[in-house]
Amino acid sequence: MKNFKTIALALVVAFTSVTAIAQNKKVNIEKSSIKWVGKKVTGQHDGTIKLNSGTLVFEGKKLKGGLFEVDMTSITVADLEAGKGKEKLEGHLKADDFFGTDKYPTSKLEFKKIASKGSDIYTVTADLTIKGITQSITFDIALGDSTARTTLKIDRTKYDIKYGSGSFFDNLGDKAINDEFELTVVLAF
Repeated sequence: MKNFKTIALALVVAFTSVTAIAQNKKVNIEKSSIKWVGKKVTGQHDGTIKLNSGTLVFEGKKLKGGLFEVDMTSITVADLEAGKGKEKLEGHLKADDFFGTDKYPTSKLEFKKIASKGSDIYTVTADLTIKGITQSITFDIALGDSTARTTLKIDRTKYDIKYGSGSFFDNLGDKAINDEFELTVVLAF
């Protein structure tokens, strides 16, 4: 009986050391940030948007997953002042021409595949849902002490956001807006 207990204990220790337990780390939405930049022929606009929720999944110190929800109604414009076009642009970004926040108040990002590039940098393939349309995107994410950072480009036309797109409309001239917008994301957990 003593040998059986010793063998059983050895197997438990061996199994535990080989199998890492997944750990969910909730993202601190107050300390995290999402900054956006949209470019057009005559310049660019930038602003912020807020997370509703977020979770990163780790096995030991290795990134294994992630799930995030973004509050599309929180989109703000930072480069314009109140009374000088800020409210008009924010309203337009929330309208059906862009993100349609009345019908689609949230967007989601779910990590599907993660590959380590070494030095706490990972290549992530994720499903991004905007306006009810889900598309796959790939980007790199860097981990630090209780933070994760990434910059990614999103082709808005894949989510039926075609307003001012030279890919869909002719003769826009200097009113053309780039199809891609950029997000710089800092997650605190």
